[in-house]
Amino acid sequence: MKIVPNIISIFRICLVPLFALIYFTDASDLKIYAVLIYAMASFSDFLDGFLARRFKASSNLGKVLDPLGDKLMTVTVMVCITIDGIIPLWAVLVTGIKEILMAAGGFVMHKVAKVDIPPSNLLGKTSTVVFFLVCVTLMLFRSIPAGAVIALISFAIALTVFALAVYLNTYISVMKTKAGNK
Repeated sequence: MKIVPNIISIFRICLVPLFALIYFTDASDLKIYAVLIYAMASFSDFLDGFLARRFKASSNLGKVLDPLGDKLMTVTVMVCITIDGIIPLWAVLVTGIKEILMAAGGFVMHKVAKVDIPPSNLLGKTSTVVFFLVCVTLMLFRSIPAGAVIALISFAIALTVFALAVYLNTYISVMKTKAGNK
């Protein structure tokens, strides 16, 4: 059972290029399939985490694969909807910087400070769900006025940046505690 969450994470990573391929297929009616792939990837994120916790099947490989799959899908969705002209470039840049900061922080905490990466909190999970819902809405309803698109994506990104601020606060606290113990 220990490998099942990792298999699910690998499956999610495999969905990333499939999402982009289907998203950019010329037939506009195929956008729904890209959305379904994104939904499947999001559900698999919930499922692998649930199974890892439920069956105590957490592994070091899983601690790399799970966030890697999340970040790859998030950035791919953002890049696709930016290329498609749905959202402005600044949105994908902010999201990309946030993802890089979180990955770097997690790496430093794990490899340098030798502490476990803190699990995601309610704010992080909430921002992920809001982000998913906003992206799906923007992909499915292309006639949303530009001002509403900016408001929706700004709200989703603001929430994720706030979650990043909370994460950075945790990171700083952990690093100070680690430095104080030396």
